[in-house]
Amino acid sequence: MFDKLKSVEKRYDDLNQLLSDPKVISRQSEFQKYAKEQSDLAPIVHQFQAWQKIDRRLQENQTILNEEKDPELLEMAREDVADLEIQKEEKVDTLKRLLLPKDPRDEKNVIVEIRAGAGGEEAALFSSNLFRMYSRYAEEKKWNVEILSSNLTGKGGFKEVIFNISGKGVYSRLKYEGGTHRVQRVPDTESQGRIHTSAVTVAVMPEVEEVDININPADIKVDVYRASGPGGQSVNTTDSAVRLTYIPTGMIVTCQDEKSQHKNREKAMKVLRARLYDEEQKKQQESMADERKQQVGSGDRSERIRTYNYPQERVTDHRIGLTLHKLSAMMEGNLDEMLDTLTLHFQTQALKGE
Repeated sequence: MFDKLKSVEKRYDDLNQLLSDPKVISRQSEFQKYAKEQSDLAPIVHQFQAWQKIDRRLQENQTILNEEKDPELLEMAREDVADLEIQKEEKVDTLKRLLLPKDPRDEKNVIVEIRAGAGGEEAALFSSNLFRMYSRYAEEKKWNVEILSSNLTGKGGFKEVIFNISGKGVYSRLKYEGGTHRVQRVPDTESQGRIHTSAVTVAVMPEVEEVDININPADIKVDVYRASGPGGQSVNTTDSAVRLTYIPTGMIVTCQDEKSQHKNREKAMKVLRARLYDEEQKKQQESMADERKQQVGSGDRSERIRTYNYPQERVTDHRIGLTLHKLSAMMEGNLDEMLDTLTLHFQTQALKGE
């Protein structure tokens, strides 16, 4: 591992020199390529340098323990060694995680689908709560959110909402959010004050370009129709809504949010590509036993992954057994503590080969 870290550090230093070379600076595409590589290597190099600093301090303290006679200095050195050994071990764990092969999809934008499940109107209202939660988180991260398709209820909930989140490293942060999210709370319509349990499903798919997946245009049936809003009222006087049917599997995608048929078709194709790519990825994972084991508990949409308990201000992620009494903060988009813990858990599993 340390030979690899030294080669990474050398490459990082070489890149620093290249990025200060006027010839490279004048060639913007080359400069940007090197800048991205340097940015990717920086976290590893900084952690390795921190490890080296700890290692040097350990050696200095070992010298004191071997040569010093003063009891007080010896005691201080022993305490320092014990603390530094813990720090050194933690840095090694961090470096191992940083050296794990990266998921090539981590830097991709995502398409998120939120659908109301069991619970009727209450599930639809919670769908809108989750949409707001992810939107607020995206806002904090300076990401962009674009609704691709939505189906509103009369009370302002979402039967379904599909949206795109674009920005740096979006998929790497949100890829573990797919699954069934359960909510326990007293609905506004409940006169007896009883707690109801509802469920919402979330799917998180990497956004894919045409080059990532090949779709034969002959396999797509396109229907256009007049868009309508909640309750069936007309919201458009032209046939702008689009329904795409992928003939080989019968998969259907609809989009009616835009007044332009062209824009609706473009958005629907974006969703269709993501769904087909996601299906292909799942097939590949199922054919690889080790990879499938890695995914258990992290992406199965039929699995209940998290419970939001409003009366107790509690959020529990059932995959990792984490409970946070910070429900209000999370619903405002403060997701980092939950997402950091999930990422660490699945990275640790990967290190163990589970």
